[in-house]
Amino acid sequence: MPSDSLAGRTIAGYRLLERVGEGGTAEVYRADHPERGACAFKVLRQGLQGDPTAVKRFLREAGYGSRVQHPGVVRTYDYGEAEGCYYLALEWAVGQSLTDYVHRVGRLAPAQVEALVRQLADSLGALHQAGIIHRDLKPDNIIYDPATGRVKLLDFGIARDADLPDEERLTRTGFFVGTLKYVAPEALSGALVDGRADIFSLAALTYWLLTGQHPYRGRNPREMFQQLLAGVPVPLNEAVAGLRFPAALEAAVMRGLARDPAARQATVTAFADAVAAGIAGESPPRGGGLLDALKRAVRPRGRQES
Repeated sequence: MPSDSLAGRTIAGYRLLERVGEGGTAEVYRADHPERGACAFKVLRQGLQGDPTAVKRFLREAGYGSRVQHPGVVRTYDYGEAEGCYYLALEWAVGQSLTDYVHRVGRLAPAQVEALVRQLADSLGALHQAGIIHRDLKPDNIIYDPATGRVKLLDFGIARDADLPDEERLTRTGFFVGTLKYVAPEALSGALVDGRADIFSLAALTYWLLTGQHPYRGRNPREMFQQLLAGVPVPLNEAVAGLRFPAALEAAVMRGLARDPAARQATVTAFADAVAAGIAGESPPRGGGLLDALKRAVRPRGRQES
């Protein structure tokens, strides 16, 4: 396979029109298919074609995507090997990355955040029901269409099977995968994680959408790593001077950011429910989290919570 652009070639029935993205392991093209129309066509880089681990990871990503049929998850059409390259053909999602959208418009209104969180929880819930942990939920991996308000989740490059045994892992123990601003603390050691790691990432994303800030403020990767391991996230209502949210919303988000996975909401759906209730100003369910318990413990007698 040539090292330059593949635009203009037809591979496995997909005509590659233009290169639209590239990363360390793959290039992405806008492509056209006679039956499916516009598609995204992902190709493993030439230098990795002979790397068994890279090939296995690439095909694993394709396999995970093909296991889930959900309107909030970018659909996998086809994958395999053709004309000397490994490829993955995906639905062409209309819109832009959530990162680009928020950088353009600024932090979002709570009602819009609630709608996005609900959609993402539904998408992640579908993955979890299929036995897949995403592990890399972040704005760059979410396509948002401002015209419809819909989001689509993509990129299963570091997803894993919830029942994957240790000997089948493709990440060495002691090395984490994910993005530090959104990765769950328990993933930092490279340990196997469950769906509660995606809850943490969704909570970190929610915090960012509401405030434009991140719950941990490390100035570099080393500081971020240390804060995730032993620090305390900045409370939601202290993220931006003068920006306040209902106490129940703060409690919901901070519970999702709990270092101990057992202290988070039980499911991504439960997290979305708590966020919706918090935005509505409702009290969280009993046992709603450590933050509420601390507030009750230090509240002076005779004062009522506003």
